[in-house]
Amino acid sequence: MPFSRRYKTAPFAEQLLEILRSIRAPSWSDPVIVSSKISIQKVSGSLTNAVFFVSCPSVPKARTVLLRVYGPSSGNLISRPHELHTLHVLSSEYRIGPRVYGTFENGRIEEYFDSTALTANDLRDPEISSWIGARMAELHGVDIDAVTYGAQPADGPERSNQLGVHKNVKAWLPSAREVLELPGAPEEVRKSLDLDRFEREWQLYAQWLHQKEKTSGASRRVFAHNDAQYGNLLRLRTLKEGLPAHRQIIVVDFEYAAPNPAAFDVANHFHEWTANYHGNTPHILDPSRYPSAEERRNFYRAYLTHADRHIDAPASAPIPAVAPDVSDDALAAEMEKLEEHVRAWNPASHGMWAIWGVVQARELVEGKDGEPEFDYLGYAQCRMDGFRRELRALGIPGLEQLP
Repeated sequence: MPFSRRYKTAPFAEQLLEILRSIRAPSWSDPVIVSSKISIQKVSGSLTNAVFFVSCPSVPKARTVLLRVYGPSSGNLISRPHELHTLHVLSSEYRIGPRVYGTFENGRIEEYFDSTALTANDLRDPEISSWIGARMAELHGVDIDAVTYGAQPADGPERSNQLGVHKNVKAWLPSAREVLELPGAPEEVRKSLDLDRFEREWQLYAQWLHQKEKTSGASRRVFAHNDAQYGNLLRLRTLKEGLPAHRQIIVVDFEYAAPNPAAFDVANHFHEWTANYHGNTPHILDPSRYPSAEERRNFYRAYLTHADRHIDAPASAPIPAVAPDVSDDALAAEMEKLEEHVRAWNPASHGMWAIWGVVQARELVEGKDGEPEFDYLGYAQCRMDGFRRELRALGIPGLEQLP
């Protein structure tokens, strides 16, 4: 039985307590804490890992912590050392995201926030959406080099000018091909996804993006979350006095965070409006739920006016920010520009997550996942359909010549 499915058993609790003590998690070294008294609550909404809240109600001073157990295929998708560095810099220098108390072979223990995860409907609340926009602007304002590379030399081996979305697609495609070549991969899924065609489509799209940015201007490169789905956005139950309302939102799960265009992060978030991971068909996205023009403007307004910079911010500024008292015409122009960039980067989100879904399906295709909680191949197909639909909407040249 996989580690993440044994959480209701006594051996799981015993092993977990050993881990908490070995990493010296705050307040968990007290000998009065026994494994039989530990409360382990599984949290839904995370598609890559299994997440649990861990507490000991009989020992009030034992702080609740968050246990994250990595998914079996996540090693093919995520650099854990890079992710841990990101979490450390964001939490220690920018007060963004959780602190990491310690790691073990296939997971880690994190800071717990007394909060609730947002729901699919919460994203549609205008006030909450504006808070998310403000929080995204804050994240996009961090120093890319400090968060991504730390003290590594400018010519270090890990440094790359390649955007995260392009890097991911290139890195994940070989693993996705391996999954679809397995005997258990349904032939109709293999034909529907058609990764050979996808690779050619992606190349045409990348060429189109490059040309568009040369002629119309590029979306600013920022440190992006890249997975701002509602399960990764928490709302604090209590906000400290004096803090602005948008600080109720806590962003977690920085596994896929990387340098990307700001518009990619926004576009990806908008696609998450179309998801309902707690419905009867959690792998299906409903395009009709994509935010309306007014809902997008509400988000853009919060995003663009959050930072106290002027409309003429230098090109090196981390986000396309405007001052809160800027003229309506100037703000409208910036919102229109951001909308154009988001539209251009819309297909990229679908393409990246389509390949991710295939890689995540390995255990299911191999027959090792007897009770799958999520249809990753179905999700991949849905995302691939969205990618191709968005390419057609943009009129990417050369698509009609593909076989």
